[in-house]
Amino acid sequence: MQTKLGTKFWISMLVFGLMGQVAWVVENMYFNVFIYKMFHASAAEISAMVMASAVTAAVTTIIMGAVSDKVGKRKAFMSAGYIIWGLSIITFAYIKSVVMTIVMDCVMTYFGSTANDAAYNAWLTDRGDSTNRGRIDGVNSMMPLIAILVVFGGFMSFDLDTHQAWTVIYYIIGIGTTLIGVLGWFLIEEEPGLAPSEESLAATLVYSFRPSVAGENSRLYLALLNFAVFGTSIQVFMPYLLIYYEKTLGMDNYVLIFAPAIILAAAVTVFYGRLYDSSGFVRSIIPVAAILMTGYAVLFYTKTTVPVFIGSLLMMTGYLTGMSVYGAMIRDNIPEGRSGQFQGVRIIGQVFVPGLIGPAIGAWVLRDAELITNSDGTTSFIPDRMIWAAAAAVLAVLIAVLAGTFGKICRQKPREAGRTE
Repeated sequence: MQTKLGTKFWISMLVFGLMGQVAWVVENMYFNVFIYKMFHASAAEISAMVMASAVTAAVTTIIMGAVSDKVGKRKAFMSAGYIIWGLSIITFAYIKSVVMTIVMDCVMTYFGSTANDAAYNAWLTDRGDSTNRGRIDGVNSMMPLIAILVVFGGFMSFDLDTHQAWTVIYYIIGIGTTLIGVLGWFLIEEEPGLAPSEESLAATLVYSFRPSVAGENSRLYLALLNFAVFGTSIQVFMPYLLIYYEKTLGMDNYVLIFAPAIILAAAVTVFYGRLYDSSGFVRSIIPVAAILMTGYAVLFYTKTTVPVFIGSLLMMTGYLTGMSVYGAMIRDNIPEGRSGQFQGVRIIGQVFVPGLIGPAIGAWVLRDAELITNSDGTTSFIPDRMIWAAAAAVLAVLIAVLAGTFGKICRQKPREAGRTE
């Protein structure tokens, strides 16, 4: 029987999850467009920004996740983190160069990762169990695409070629994130059984990196490795996605194409998470890989509206459902009472490795990309369709891993009771 979580939990999750992802959309997708349009950034500079943010996110989550376990609190880190996170977003309205954008991106990522990657994700793990994690991660994993829809829809009328538009965007998102942090003091409920760790902070920090711990939790670490390959495939194209739609395909109205694909993909994900609860990891992840690969193929071979919509729908559905399944698999195998400590290794698989390797592959593929001359005499690169071929090549590695030892291990009886594969 599925454990009931209560209305207040779902409200808290939706509010914090959605606003956090809105802020991450601005950071992960709009910052790329921001430095491309305002400062004519190169593919290498965009890649460097994504990499720097990934490193910051990983280090922050490792440290602050362990600290939250040590003190036995999530609420304070979530609420205070969101407040400062929002304030840091506002500072981007006053940035005038690529270098300062990269520096402040790392500062903002520190507060965002403390609040969201470390505390919020540990809180989700605390509150769920083996009967409902597929449902939790099904809802939580649709947040990134709903956030994209909110951001695109909310700002589609803005002229992103003007600095004034970016100033308004940063103020709106920054103030919204800060207000959610304030609301969290009244809304978030701590897990009743959560207590301060009796271990030293140093022991808490290194716990999830011990070889013996990895050996005892092989399913978890193999899932994280697998997740890293999945994420790397996504990060090959994601930093350049909006630029590809607008500049390469010439779709000034790409929001009107992208938004329906997001809505449909999000709807699929809500129900898809339940497949993990009922059927387990292997039977739910294989269709994800097939859908994502098909989406890549369609986007590689087409440039007109309807096929691009279909390819985008398949790509976004594969991406979103994959995040749901991997999220549930990882939470299911995190040792009880240590969810904060394991957010660091989770973020290494989810953000750090993909954020380093994926954009680097994308930048390498685009090293000889076509250049256009801007009105001020500067040049900008135009992403080409090879980003989809590169993403597909990485995904082929994932499929091979799923068919090999990892898939066999995941068919074995999992650590937690109540699950069937």
